Amino acid sequence: MSTAPADCPQGWCPGAACHGARLDSLLTPEARWLWEQLAARADTRGEPSMTAGTTVVTAPQGAGERAAVLGLIGTRILAPGQRCKIRLDELTLRLRRHGARLTPGAVAAHAVGRPLGSAAAERARQAARTTGLRQLRARLTAALPGHAPVRPSDEGWEELHRTGRVARILQHPAPEELLRAAAEVLRLLPSGGRVDRRMLAFGATGDPHGLNGGTALAGLVLAEAAAAKPTGPSLPPRTAWARLGVDLDSLGGGLLSLGIHPDGWRVPARHPCVLPPYTLSQATWPKPDREEGSWVFVTENPSVTTAALALPADVPVRLLCTVGTPSAVEVGALARLAHSGWRIAVRADFDHAGIQHVRAVLDAVPGAHPWRMRADDYTNSLHPSPFEPGELDDDHLGDTPWDTPLAATMRACGRPAYEEGLLDQLLADLRQGYPSASTPATYSRTTPGERP
Repeated sequence: MSTAPADCPQGWCPGAACHGARLDSLLTPEARWLWEQLAARADTRGEPSMTAGTTVVTAPQGAGERAAVLGLIGTRILAPGQRCKIRLDELTLRLRRHGARLTPGAVAAHAVGRPLGSAAAERARQAARTTGLRQLRARLTAALPGHAPVRPSDEGWEELHRTGRVARILQHPAPEELLRAAAEVLRLLPSGGRVDRRMLAFGATGDPHGLNGGTALAGLVLAEAAAAKPTGPSLPPRTAWARLGVDLDSLGGGLLSLGIHPDGWRVPARHPCVLPPYTLSQATWPKPDREEGSWVFVTENPSVTTAALALPADVPVRLLCTVGTPSAVEVGALARLAHSGWRIAVRADFDHAGIQHVRAVLDAVPGAHPWRMRADDYTNSLHPSPFEPGELDDDHLGDTPWDTPLAATMRACGRPAYEEGLLDQLLADLRQGYPSASTPATYSRTTPGERP
C-alpha cells in the first residue's frame, strides 16, 4: 500500500510539492532573483503553484545571476535588464527533474521562506467580508422605522468607503456588532425633541460612554449621518450631534462669563462663572443700560479672561469666552444677546478652527463684528521665533469675507497665530469698552456698514 507524501515541513508549499525534491541546486543565492519575481507574481495572482499560463521576469545586472537560471528559462543567457516571457508549464516540466511534484510556486515559496498567494487570498477574504457587511447594513436599514432621521443608503456606503470608514469597520474586533449597534443608535435618534448622548448610548449599548468622542461607534454614527445629509461633512462633533437632536452634556462646557450674565442674576464684580449649555438654552439677557458702552466681547481662549481680571476694578468688562469652538447652543445664546440690544465683537485664534469659529458667529449673530481679525492683526500676533512652529491647515481654512486679505496672508505665511500674541491690544479694547476703530465693521448681516 502506498502512503501519501508528508506535508511540507515548513508549511510553505501546498500539496507537499517539495517531498523528495532536491532543492539545493535550485535555491542558490545567484538564482534567488528568479524565485523572488515568481513569488511576487504568485502573490498578485493568488496562485501558489504557478504551473499554468505565462509570466514575465526581468534579468538582473549580475552575469552570475543571469547564468544561474540557464536551462530553466531558456538556452541563452539574458542581457542585463532584459524582459523574458516564461511559459510556466514548461518551467514546471524542467523542475520535475529535481522533484516529481515540484512546481515553480513551490520552489519560489522555499526561496522566500513563506506561503505564496496570501495577499490575493487576503484581498478575496476582505472583499467577501465587505460584501457581507454591506448586506448586513442594508438589512438593518430596512428594519429602521419610517420616521428615522438618518437612513443609510447604498450611496452612503460608497461615501463611507471613499472616506476610509469601511476600512475602519473591517479593522474593528467585531464589525457586525458595530453595525448592529450603530443601527440601534439610529433607531433611537429622536424624530422630535432632544436626548442626552449618555442616555442614548445607554439605551443602544447598555454603556453610557458608548458614544463618547473617539469611539468607533460614535465615529460610525456621525459618518452615516454625514453621508445621509442630515449633518454634512466637516462639522465639529458637538454641532453634528446637536443637529441630530443629541446633547453631549447640558451641564459641561458652555461660555465662561465675566461681567455679563443672564437677566436677574446677581454676580459679584470681577467674578467669572461658567454658563453651561442648559442655562444658555433657556436664559434671557438683560438689555443694555445705554447705547454707548453696550459692547460684549467674545473670545476663544481663557487666557484672555484671566488677563482681564487684572484690569482696574472700575473698568466695566463684559467678556464671554467660548473655550474653543462654540457649539450651536452657545452661538444661539450669542444671537439672543444681540437681539436684546447688545453689540457683539468676536475673535479667535488665527487658525482654521478659529476662522470657522468667527465665521459661524458672524453668520448667525445679528450685527456681530470681527474684533481685531484683520491681516495686519494676524501678522502682529505671529511669534517671532516659535520653538516648534505649527502648520496651517489650508484645506479647511476657507475665506474671510470681513477682510479678504486675511486668508491670503495666512496661506502665504503658512503658520497659525494665537490670541495671546495680541493680548495687550485686546486688553486695551476691553479697557475702553469698545473694539478698536481699526477693526473692520463691514461684515454684518443685519446692519451693513455700521461702525463702532
